[in-house]
Amino acid sequence: MADTQATPAPGHTALVVIDMINALAFEGGERMKDPAEATIDPILSLRAAADAAGVPVIYVNDNNGQWHSERDRLIEETLAQDGPGRALTEKLRPRRDDYFIIKPQFSGFYATNLPVLLPQLGVSRLVLTGVAADICVLFTAADAHMRQYELWVPADAVAGNHDERTRWAIEIMKNSMGAETRTTQELSLEEWVAAGK
Repeated sequence: MADTQATPAPGHTALVVIDMINALAFEGGERMKDPAEATIDPILSLRAAADAAGVPVIYVNDNNGQWHSERDRLIEETLAQDGPGRALTEKLRPRRDDYFIIKPQFSGFYATNLPVLLPQLGVSRLVLTGVAADICVLFTAADAHMRQYELWVPADAVAGNHDERTRWAIEIMKNSMGAETRTTQELSLEEWVAAGK
């Protein structure tokens, strides 16, 4: 059998965007609107830097209860809801070459092909962004940590609907999982990639 593994990602890094294709059409979603929108520019900045560096961009998104869904249908149905998260979906909509993984539960690793994809990309270091910091980002970070991935969770690129719980989650990821949590103003993707070479 031929070796089909690609050249390892620069800095062995992937940018992961969690649950940002999101109408926020749930209890507490309206409270998450402003904090989530505040992450748009930092995430777009990371995505542009990832493109420039050749770092893969992986969207990991909840199926929103749509068990028969796929990427384009999920995006269109999210936009059709015209919920408080519409700006997230419009501005952070994945491009054709971005990877897109639909998850059925909180963690991006649970019952998805993310654990298969990352080794194929030669990735051992993850930049985690998105919502909610204290649920899906935290659970994904925990599963990544157990699999010995190095983590950067930029504090300005994750959000939740309770500031205190968001701060708590960031502290847990920093102190219990060894995650880097400096903001995108304090650490650049270029620096993160260079440290992984």
